[in-house]
Amino acid sequence: MHATVTASESESSVDTGARRFRWRVVDIVVASVIGVATGLVFLFWNNVGYAWFSAADAVTPGLGGIAVGLWLIGGVIGGLVIRKPGAALYVELLAAVVSALVGNQWGIETIYSGVVQGLGAELVFAVFAYKRFGVLQAMLAGAAAGAAAWTLELFLSGNLQKSAEFLGLYFVAVVASGALLAGLLGWVVVRALAATGALHRFAAGRDVTERV
Repeated sequence: MHATVTASESESSVDTGARRFRWRVVDIVVASVIGVATGLVFLFWNNVGYAWFSAADAVTPGLGGIAVGLWLIGGVIGGLVIRKPGAALYVELLAAVVSALVGNQWGIETIYSGVVQGLGAELVFAVFAYKRFGVLQAMLAGAAAGAAAWTLELFLSGNLQKSAEFLGLYFVAVVASGALLAGLLGWVVVRALAATGALHRFAAGRDVTERV
């Protein structure tokens, strides 16, 4: 009898876990809205952020990485709101597609970046088994997206040919920017949205309202 009950409880636990990770229609719709909205933010940042990047890089080559973080925010917000496997990747990629389709200075390379940056953020949420979504996880996801972007640019932008000093400074700048402009800012944005009641159908929204 004991063995039968234990097996039943185990199966129930597996079913519950599977349901928790299953995407609902509302998840798809909201993730898509976030992705498109983030893509529009990218359109603004493609000019303002790139100007900041160029100015900082003119001061010290590699310092321009401090402007990269906002291009990584989609994956962080997507992961924090949807809280299911693939959310960070989906939102960051969709945002990149919107940016590329509307038009920017990088074209198809934007989509490659979206995939890699989204995977970087996704990895952090996966490490925490999609169970913890605090400011620490958000900042780590942003930092990981930054590290992923840095790695891609070794090949996509030819950075592999640059000096060790440049690569070291650029890595620190990009990761720090990811942690702050994507991670911390992304966490603040989600909290602000949740406080308005816009995320009441998501755990991210309930986390905030239950503490108020």
